[in-house]
Amino acid sequence: MANLFATKPLNKLMNEAQETGEHCLKRTLGPVSLIMLGIGAIIGAGLFVRTADAIADRSGPSVTLAFIVAGFGCAFAGLCYAEFASMIPVAGSAYTYSYATMGELIAWIIGWDLVLEYAVGAATVAVSWSQYANRVLDWFGMRIPFIWSHSPLETNMMGGGERGIINLPALFILLMLSALLIKGTKESATVNAIIVILKVTIVVLVISIGWGFINPANHTPFVPSPTEYVTPAGITHHFGGLLGILGAAGVVFFAYIGFDAVSTAAQEAKNPKRDMPIGILGSLVICTVLYVLFSYVLSGVATVQDFRTAGREASVAFAITKYMHGYEWLSKSVTLAILAGFSSVILVMLLGQSRVFYSMSHDGLVPKIFSDIHPRYRTPYKSNMLFFVFTGLFAAFLPEDIVGEMTSIGTLFAFVLVCIAVWILRVRRPDLPRAFKVPAVPIVTPLGVIICAAMIYGLGWTNWLRLGVWLVIGLAIYFGYGRRHSKVQALSGAPEPQGAPSMAD
Repeated sequence: MANLFATKPLNKLMNEAQETGEHCLKRTLGPVSLIMLGIGAIIGAGLFVRTADAIADRSGPSVTLAFIVAGFGCAFAGLCYAEFASMIPVAGSAYTYSYATMGELIAWIIGWDLVLEYAVGAATVAVSWSQYANRVLDWFGMRIPFIWSHSPLETNMMGGGERGIINLPALFILLMLSALLIKGTKESATVNAIIVILKVTIVVLVISIGWGFINPANHTPFVPSPTEYVTPAGITHHFGGLLGILGAAGVVFFAYIGFDAVSTAAQEAKNPKRDMPIGILGSLVICTVLYVLFSYVLSGVATVQDFRTAGREASVAFAITKYMHGYEWLSKSVTLAILAGFSSVILVMLLGQSRVFYSMSHDGLVPKIFSDIHPRYRTPYKSNMLFFVFTGLFAAFLPEDIVGEMTSIGTLFAFVLVCIAVWILRVRRPDLPRAFKVPAVPIVTPLGVIICAAMIYGLGWTNWLRLGVWLVIGLAIYFGYGRRHSKVQALSGAPEPQGAPSMAD
């Protein structure tokens, strides 16, 4: 059993980081591109859709506090990601870091868990993209029928109870962005940067204009008394009080997902030791400030009941149209910005997923097809194709709320393990050069674990169960394929000594 915790030698990881040639990823990204990738992944479905969910179902106006709680959890995890990314500038993110510190089994668990963050996250946003695409088509008197733009698990309560068949718009956007990623990382980053400038401009406009329309009554009481709220779907949530804030933090945490995706592009950064911490922490700081201000304005402009009765996917546009008279033009601008913003989130999520499996394939834990590089574009094109099929199935046949909360809990679990891994490596290998160091490790890493674990608790037992089932499926694949094809296991030759995993490099 000791071999399950065999670690990947750090000298081997560093050699991989320095490899060049036609069979390696191309280094084209600077610090600005990395910050843009982070913002591109962060600002999207979470801000424009999940904020309304949190206000309606969990916290009311104290959603602002929920964003702060989630932001602190991400800040602690972000510091840990920054240290690892500057020290081990290899594609693979948390998977690679845990392989070097806690061993192969933990690395597999976190790599499999990242599928929930990146692939399922991309599917979640694709579903939201589909709904907003229909809103834009409405302006021109067109609309994709309900049955072709919703999953079979969704029923049209306004149209005679018809059920969806397949979400074709979600499949379309996943296909287009997968094709762009195959074409090249530099091209993808350029498209992403254009979208980021557009959507950040719109967010700033909503904050600055909406501030004058805040109704103080909507912020009173700022933290509602603890009660229970039953959604139209029959799901009971804690509303108000501390549990309401924690539950809301777990929900809006989805809005922060993405900053860690910057670390998956480490092998495509020009100067990863310097640029990776800038990209990770820079994008996180910018988005946290925007999120807190945005949620304060949105919860002050409209009432809790507004968010419960209006369509959640139209929450921001609805609040502007109903309360911000004279600025109806901003409603349509927001819709366009959201549609474009969702596109950049999907783009970065798909990039992150293919890079994680690129690293896992290099290690033999998943088939070689995931690390095959296109001879001309130097991108993992086969991996992009396969994940289009995987994410397409989720987006086409499952509703947004289920896959959204699966994404949140999967990411939180990954953050917990990364925080633990940083402390482990600080204790066992203090001699390793670190271009960026987490300050006050004995304080920061436990706080990161505690806050992320509290948000996992706030998401409820149904999401714990989904995570457990997902991990069981992953372990079956590991013991059936990954362990038998692992290059680290082949190199170790014999069981490692009993006790803590070796950190020898």
